Amino acid sequence: MPADSGPGTAGREFPVRAHLGGIVRDAFGGRRSLGEAVRLRGGSKKGVYRLVLDDGSAVIAYAWDESENYWPEPASRDRLNDHADPFSPASGLDLFLAAHRRLAGLGLRTPQVYWSDAEQARYPADFALVEEIPGPTLEQLLQTDPRAAAPVMRLLADDLAALRDCRNAAFGKVTLVDGGGTSRGASCEQIVLDRALVDLAEAARRDPRVAAARGRLDDALREAAAAVRPRAEHSLIHGELGPDHILVDRTGRPVLIDIEGMMFFDVEWEHVFLRIRFGADYPRLRAGGLDERRWALYDLAMRLSLVAGPLRLLDGDFPDRAFMTGIVEDNLHEALVLVGLDG
Repeated sequence: MPADSGPGTAGREFPVRAHLGGIVRDAFGGRRSLGEAVRLRGGSKKGVYRLVLDDGSAVIAYAWDESENYWPEPASRDRLNDHADPFSPASGLDLFLAAHRRLAGLGLRTPQVYWSDAEQARYPADFALVEEIPGPTLEQLLQTDPRAAAPVMRLLADDLAALRDCRNAAFGKVTLVDGGGTSRGASCEQIVLDRALVDLAEAARRDPRVAAARGRLDDALREAAAAVRPRAEHSLIHGELGPDHILVDRTGRPVLIDIEGMMFFDVEWEHVFLRIRFGADYPRLRAGGLDERRWALYDLAMRLSLVAGPLRLLDGDFPDRAFMTGIVEDNLHEALVLVGLDG
């Protein structure tokens, strides 16, 4: 992610900056001190900082602080930490560490965790210091050197297969399932339908084009959900695995980041997102045996999520407004095409 241009963005201040030096001292037992801290742009739920230490090395700091979170507060504040809802906000150290343990157990690459503070001893927010991966994102590599990206894509396809083969009868957030908990909802498809109907209602209030097509979109969602047959097992998925959430290390291995949303769910949900984000490169990642009925429901639901979510962000002070508006326009067009409208 690129660096911010100043201490705040769109007038917002980030008070965690003043505590980063103390965090470095705590993490390294006074053996290291902070030389420079640069806030990296791109995140919307947590602050990400590149910390240069006095010996010239660098680490990445994650700060799950409300001042770093651009998402509007849910209507019910209880939903902030409601792990029984698979789609409640995926933000926090507990989600991050549970996902990290799962990935490590599968032998998948993610930045090493050097230090974390769940007790909030230094500052009233969760923190973690992790390994810096200085290489490019896979998105950058696909754009600048497709030939070098090819072996990374093959390794990523293997990683996706390992995630798919990690299965559980339960569905939901990793930390909940690993703790023996149970998610609310009868099935993945029912949860997706319910969420999509909420997204549709919220988007219709914000965009007249969605309002005009609401009836057609509502009918299409319900018809697609009715066609889905029950399923007994669920796979581990990242949940938001775009090429910008994959770094490439010095050995050419893909490194998964932004892992807090990992959960056991239908693999089709993952692959619909992969197809949207990887575009023409997606066939190299596509898995066999995907359920086309689930795909049809999740494709439309995902498009509506990628309309409603950015519109919510645009209600607030998220700085990269043109980028979010572009996401809205692209996905609204595709959603309307899916229900037979010209977009």
